Amino acid sequence: MKRVYLDHSATTPVHPRVALAAMNFMMNEYGNASSVHTQGQRAGQAVEHAREQVAGMIGANPREIIFTSGATEADNLALRGIAEMHRERGDHIITTAVEHHAILHACDALEKDGFRITRLAVDGEGRVDPDDVAEAIEPGTILISVMLANNEVGTLQPVEEIVEIAREHDVWVHTDAVQVAGQLPVDVDALGVDLASFSAHKMYGPKGVGCLYIRRGTRIRAQMFGGHHERWLRAGTENVPGIVGFGEACALADEELAYRRSHLTALRDHLIEGLEARIPDVMLNGHRTERLPGNVNVCIPGVEGEAMLLHLDMKGISASSGSACTSGSLEASHVLLAMGIKHEIAHGSLRLTLGRENTREEIDYLLEILPPIVENLRAMSAWKPGEDTTFSSGGGN
Repeated sequence: MKRVYLDHSATTPVHPRVALAAMNFMMNEYGNASSVHTQGQRAGQAVEHAREQVAGMIGANPREIIFTSGATEADNLALRGIAEMHRERGDHIITTAVEHHAILHACDALEKDGFRITRLAVDGEGRVDPDDVAEAIEPGTILISVMLANNEVGTLQPVEEIVEIAREHDVWVHTDAVQVAGQLPVDVDALGVDLASFSAHKMYGPKGVGCLYIRRGTRIRAQMFGGHHERWLRAGTENVPGIVGFGEACALADEELAYRRSHLTALRDHLIEGLEARIPDVMLNGHRTERLPGNVNVCIPGVEGEAMLLHLDMKGISASSGSACTSGSLEASHVLLAMGIKHEIAHGSLRLTLGRENTREEIDYLLEILPPIVENLRAMSAWKPGEDTTFSSGGGN
């Protein structure tokens, strides 16, 4: 059975060009990048070349790139690094209720350490209001962290507007840009952010490597201690194969960005139209247009998300019901609940995220397979067509 992979927000297949580049530094150029001998120097040069490739993709200076084990570490380094370095200046951090758990849980930990956290609400499309950000800022505010695009519903956030507000108050801004990189242009200077997190495996690179962009002049405190690696900000022997693969993935993204954007947008819109035409009462989650090109997230009342996933999997289709980090949880998506969607409706969510290799024929196959699955599952539930699927009191349009 041919598999149709529609879970690219969870991870992407490593591109052959990326795999070959990384493999060379596993099998042949295996030197430690900190060693002074020739093999070590070649490894070190490869790391710096990758740093240039990553920086090139986001319009940064290579010295502003700090390699990490992934975006989770980058998020933690950004939040804890700023908080601990500048505690004497303030103890207040602003974020949103729909951030990735790498941000939310890091904020929970900082709160236990005595920092004050404001978690802003979002509207029914998952967007935070910049005016709410402005109102939340106080004399002790040191950091605002708002993701560039949501990993579950794909909604793009008004980060540039938030940065303008933050500048008026001399507050640092971090964004988790993981889902955007490789789908839409990311220019850190245009955004104006001070820190930004990225991950290789969400853009056809290897797992276990990412980076934190730190604008020149921004001081943070290291969270790992040992050697001098990564300008003393991230101790530990560099993952040279992973870093090389990350760099190659960024170079590939630069080359293919226009194609990916148009290809994914066309497939996304075709999928949304097909779902709305074939499944009664389907609800599109997130902003209809201000969303990632490859993201389709829907709620299907009367159906459990897990049941849909199992039936789709038996038909060769890989999808998810939310963030991969919470796929083992029976709880409804915190993102959908924060958007004001009823708990029982949020349990019927389906996230279909597209990639560069997906085809219109694959989308048509999904549109052929899914409606009968939904019809059969609804027949076994108490749901009736036209039942109330409006937002709960927690949010909405």
